[in-house]
Amino acid sequence: MLVFGTQIHIVTFIFILLETGMFIFQFFYYLFRPQDMQRKWYLILLGLMLFYNITGGLFPDSEIKIPLDIQEMIAYGSGFLMASYFPYYFYKAFDLKKLRWHALFGVPLFLFCPYLVFFVVIYAINGNLNVDIKYGMIAPFIYALILLYVIFRAIFIKYKTQQDKNKYVEEIAMYVAVTPWAALAFFGLVESSQLIEVLCTNTGIVGITFLFIWKSIKHAREEFARLQQLANHGDGIQVFEEMCRYYRLTHREIEIVLLIKEGLTYKQISNRLFIAGKTVENHVQHIYEKTLVNNKVSMIQKLFQS
Repeated sequence: MLVFGTQIHIVTFIFILLETGMFIFQFFYYLFRPQDMQRKWYLILLGLMLFYNITGGLFPDSEIKIPLDIQEMIAYGSGFLMASYFPYYFYKAFDLKKLRWHALFGVPLFLFCPYLVFFVVIYAINGNLNVDIKYGMIAPFIYALILLYVIFRAIFIKYKTQQDKNKYVEEIAMYVAVTPWAALAFFGLVESSQLIEVLCTNTGIVGITFLFIWKSIKHAREEFARLQQLANHGDGIQVFEEMCRYYRLTHREIEIVLLIKEGLTYKQISNRLFIAGKTVENHVQHIYEKTLVNNKVSMIQKLFQS
């Protein structure tokens, strides 16, 4: 069943809606904490998955006023982009150090370069997509199998000494998240229905989303427990420094907080730091937003736990 007179299957459309909602929610949360690199990497992955679903669903379509060869380049390019970023995401987000070479060098060399050579340059010359798929997918398919083994091995090594209940669940979720990624290389070689392709490839995003939420909750709980311990047993400076890290305050914002605590006005802070008064007000507003307060007194109390 197709939607809106396009080539997009209803299941693909549902995934697009769900992932768009997740992307918007996580994007606004990232704006609140732009130093959160885990969320940034996840947003990029989610954005690439959306691009893959949309282009894979829409293209090729003769009704769209884009040359069919360009549509094919974009559709295959979105798949290669997704496949190329995936190992980098696992390397950075889950600290799988054994993926470093593959994420930084192997993927561009054995995945993205073949796409540029066969699906852009050669395809633009010969216009024969079947031939380009036949020869252009050889290296990516073989490398995808090798990389899949490397990722599984890296996950196993990371968790083999941490087999408590929670770590075991997290490890299984990572295996589930990685497995559908191999489908990208397979579907590049074999023609299949859009429904099967979307169901296979999007399963990985479900697993990754579970892992991302799991790790976010765990990290937040650890931070809160550490803050409570410091508030009960630490000195004022330790508590303040930890609270600043917790709320992701910048160096400039910390300076302004300390000057406000000294009792300086915005004008005095402006003169002390050689910045405009409006800039000081903007920084203070950002601090309020990050710490979820609306006045100076509440801000000082929250950051110094006084």
